[in-house]
Amino acid sequence: MSELKLGLRENASQFGLLVLVNAFVGYMVGMERAILPLLATDIFGVESRLAILSFIGSFGLAKALANVFAGAMSDRISRRFVLIAGWLVGLPVPFMIMYAPSWNWIVAANVLLGVNQGLAWSSTVIMKIDLVGPKNRGLAMGLNEAAGYIAVSVAALVSGYLASEYGLRPEPFYPGVVIAVIGLLLSVFLVKDTSGYAKLEASLSVNTESKTFREAFILTSWKNKNLFSVSQAGLINNMNDGVAWGLLPIVFALAGHDIIEIGILAGLYPAVWGLGQLLTGALSDRHGRKPYIVGGMFIQSGGLVLLAATSTLALHACGMILLGLGTAAVYPTLLSAVGDEAEPSWRATAVGVYRLWRDGGYVVGAIVAGTIAQILGLQAAIFAVAALTFVSGVIAAIVMQETLVSPTSPGRGDGPDPDALHV
Repeated sequence: MSELKLGLRENASQFGLLVLVNAFVGYMVGMERAILPLLATDIFGVESRLAILSFIGSFGLAKALANVFAGAMSDRISRRFVLIAGWLVGLPVPFMIMYAPSWNWIVAANVLLGVNQGLAWSSTVIMKIDLVGPKNRGLAMGLNEAAGYIAVSVAALVSGYLASEYGLRPEPFYPGVVIAVIGLLLSVFLVKDTSGYAKLEASLSVNTESKTFREAFILTSWKNKNLFSVSQAGLINNMNDGVAWGLLPIVFALAGHDIIEIGILAGLYPAVWGLGQLLTGALSDRHGRKPYIVGGMFIQSGGLVLLAATSTLALHACGMILLGLGTAAVYPTLLSAVGDEAEPSWRATAVGVYRLWRDGGYVVGAIVAGTIAQILGLQAAIFAVAALTFVSGVIAAIVMQETLVSPTSPGRGDGPDPDALHV
């Protein structure tokens, strides 16, 4: 491992390739953003709000479980194997949506999409953490998540435009076929495994004790207060994303916005989210993770309140911008906090467990928001999710301690000296 060096600059070509691959992963989920809720109502005649959110629930459950598998298998087999497996599972998704004879096919397609996202996105996150080491971890996660969610935004805009020109299907999903094939080919022929970099960092760490899956699960889920704070905030964050994905297009349609406007609104939120992460990830390397996690949850709550309380295009755009800004503040920072807190020997497993809870938010959101929307209406569901988001921020503010240890600080005594890692 002597020829390996940790650092963003030292591994720029492979890091950049992984950023590109993750953008393709993001496009796969983004192509649904503006269209699937409208497919439910306009093509398949699904009226129940809870039934409409079934595609998000199936996606979230599959992705959450795939995250755990990805983390465990990345530690035991290889990161690259998990990435390639993710692309193979994702290949049928565009075809299933284009030619689905019933809504159940859409739900099944989203099971496969969830597995694709869980395996492929998790592996790119883990591989980037491996390459950069402890220094600039926030910047690395910002770049990773920015690429993914800018691609989500582009996909929402492209699919919205194609839907306005040609109809809700099949044309909006043609680009997804091309993206899936290219992503798979890049992963097979150009991406290199990064397990050696994690071993290098572990060899330079004071504490190199590995954890069983059970131990890592318990630590990440509740025993470690910082990782618990991160996991609960991630769950609520993705509950919000599920609402933005599954309910807000219907809210916008009921407010009188046309398909182009819905596509713009659906793309605006992940665009702000994606671009904002270019700043927030790097800033958290300087100012710490906790302020961005707590503040981001509060900003998301405010954005949801604005979306629920208004009906004009301009105010809906402002609400989506606030939702995007809040998500940008927390998303790369939560991942960076997991990287700070978990040792290299069990970090991939910890990332998988965190992403299990985070993407479990789609399932919780589908059940909670869908039930409230069915009984009390869409506005009540969004207000309820806003309240839960505020409470999550309060929990993080009270329970979490700062995870970032600067190179000049005494630290917790369990990490390597960043200057010894060639960064």
